[in-house]
Amino acid sequence: MPRKAGNRWKLHGTLIALALGVLGAPHLITAAPLDLLDTPAALPDPAEESGQNFPGSAFFFAQGAFDPVPGAQAARSAHVLTLAQGSAAPAMAFRGLTALDSYRALNCLTSAIYYEAANEPEEGQRAVAQVVLNRVRSPLWPNSICGVVYEGSERTDYRCQFTFSCDGSMARAPDLRAWARARRVAEQALAGQVYRPAGLATHYHTLAVRPPWSASLQPVAVIGAHIFYRNPGFNGTPAAFRIAYSGRETQSGPARRIWPARPIAPADAFVLPFANPAPASGQAVPAVPSQPADALPESTIRPEYRNSGRPLV
Repeated sequence: MPRKAGNRWKLHGTLIALALGVLGAPHLITAAPLDLLDTPAALPDPAEESGQNFPGSAFFFAQGAFDPVPGAQAARSAHVLTLAQGSAAPAMAFRGLTALDSYRALNCLTSAIYYEAANEPEEGQRAVAQVVLNRVRSPLWPNSICGVVYEGSERTDYRCQFTFSCDGSMARAPDLRAWARARRVAEQALAGQVYRPAGLATHYHTLAVRPPWSASLQPVAVIGAHIFYRNPGFNGTPAAFRIAYSGRETQSGPARRIWPARPIAPADAFVLPFANPAPASGQAVPAVPSQPADALPESTIRPEYRNSGRPLV
């Protein structure tokens, strides 16, 4: 009798182990690399197939992510499609510590607006400007405007934050009328004018592409030809945009990738001809200290002309 009871418990234990194995098997299978699975999940994304793709097709592969929010105020504009209700960015005027800092900030923001959205309606340009300023206020990016715009511009793999800064776009001379339009939008944004439809967005891309990072962010709005996103969690809340603008702009354009080689001149390269007069016969050559390689030779302007061009006192 005890042996039968023991066999019964062994049978029950075996059945329980099999049941647990069946329940756990799917978890073990899905943890394997996708390229080892012969399941529909391993099939290529149709949005990435050339035959299924066309400019703007990413919008149609979004599976409802870009459905408009009913009753959104931004729906008054034909160029804005609000996708999520959210807080607007905190209002703040961005003033440089010096006139040069202010000039650089305005020039950098104008460049971002122009090269990213020169042909956009005003709403699209204001949204791009808002993304730049949102990044300045976020601890995830530099706290200067030029630092945000040209972050990663020294890279040679075209993975800078704003592609125009490292793909050669700035080699094209800007159209003066379009530049003036972008500059006006930049001036308004720096003065503290918040563009509410962009909300707390820190990322965007055009409808013609579908970058892999877009799936991890929360869509905010479609404005012009771009889709704007904010970070999930705390980094997408107003409390995260607490960093004060530094007011110091240490650059005014993209980083230089190839620095020119500086020739090293010999130590006596800049010794003037008259510095070592010819010694008389039998005399030792006087030692004249050479100027450093970085020094320039003294001026050879005649004394009577050295003050020309100076204002009269």
